[in-house]
Amino acid sequence: MSTTRDQQLASTFVALADTLVADFDVLEFLGLLTERAVELLAVDAAGVILSDQRGGWRPAAGSSEHAHLVEVFAAQTRQGPCLDCVRTGAVVSSSDLAEEGARWPAFAPAAVAAGFRAACAVPMRLRDDVIGALTLLSAAPVPIEDASIALGQALADVATIGILQQRAIRHEAIVYEQLQAALHHRTVVEQAKGVLAEVTGLGMHEAYTALREYARAHRRRLSEVAGEVATGVLPPARLIGDPSAASGTTRDLR
Repeated sequence: MSTTRDQQLASTFVALADTLVADFDVLEFLGLLTERAVELLAVDAAGVILSDQRGGWRPAAGSSEHAHLVEVFAAQTRQGPCLDCVRTGAVVSSSDLAEEGARWPAFAPAAVAAGFRAACAVPMRLRDDVIGALTLLSAAPVPIEDASIALGQALADVATIGILQQRAIRHEAIVYEQLQAALHHRTVVEQAKGVLAEVTGLGMHEAYTALREYARAHRRRLSEVAGEVATGVLPPARLIGDPSAASGTTRDLR
C-alpha cells in the first residue's frame, strides 16, 4: 500500500470518527462514506441504503447523482445484493451480474444496462442491529477483491458506529429519529436537485454538486440548503453564481 493511499485511508477513518464527538449532517456523512469507498476500494460506484424503521429500505446516499446510478440503487431496495445483505446481515456478492438473471431477475438486468457487472454489499451492523448496507459496484465482470471487501466492511462498521453512537446509543428512539431524518432530508435534496435542474438546465449530478459546494462553502448543512432551494427561500441563481463555492473554498472533509 502506497504512502499516499495510507494517508487517504487514515484521513478517511479520522473523518468518519469525527462524527462521534461533533454535530454532523447524516447525508454529508454518508456521502463522504460512498465517495471514499470509490477512491479507496478500486470500485466504480458505491451507495448506501438505510432502514426506514417500518420494515422497508430506502436509498440514502451514492457516490454520484447520475440518473443511471440513482436508479440502480433505488432498484436495490426491492431486489439485489444490498437487500439480501440487510436481510441476512452477511456479505453478498456477485462476480458477474450478467449471469444473475435467475437470482435477481429485475435487479441484475438493470445493473448491467447501467454499466455494472460485479457487485458486493456489506452490512452496516452493530452486533445484531442491521441499519443498512454499503454496496460496491464494478464495471468489470470480475470478483471485487477480498481486500476491498474487508476494507469496505471496516468503513461500514465505523460509519455504523458513527450513526448509532451519535448522542447516545442508549436512546433507541433518538437513533430511529436520526435515520428517519436522514431519509426525509434525502427527499428534500431530491426536490432541490429537481428545482435546480429545471431552472438552470444542470444535470442531476451537477445540481447535487452545486448544492453541496454551496453548503460547504458557507459551512451549512446540505439538508438546510436543499430545504431553502426546494421552498424558494434560496434562489437557484445564488448557488450557480456564488463566488466562494465556485472558487473551491469549501471546508476540508479530510
